[in-house]
Amino acid sequence: MAFHEKSSILGTADSVNGVPIRLTDERWEHILDSHAELASYRETILDAVENPDYILASRRGALAAVVVLGRKAVLHVFYVEKTQRDGFILSAYLEEKMDKAKIVWRKENQEE
Repeated sequence: MAFHEKSSILGTADSVNGVPIRLTDERWEHILDSHAELASYRETILDAVENPDYILASRRGALAAVVVLGRKAVLHVFYVEKTQRDGFILSAYLEEKMDKAKIVWRKENQEE
């Protein structure tokens, strides 16, 4: 009989909508399996949810918190707001740019 431990929470950040968003160890492992370059970005990923430059619409109701880290370094953190009091991070990765057509929210001082 297999015993499955419940994922432990590595950190929580409040989204721009005030929803607590969890980063679980299971999702963190998923991120590192595909994007090992993000190993030192755990706090940056949580910070992105709490203080993004942009929020993009994503698939199946998910959102992407986006932080521009440099000229060709844009961190995307995908998350779901399940209820007003609970949500979780799905994945994260770095890209060279973002899809501006999907912007649903922007920090006040960000460009169009």
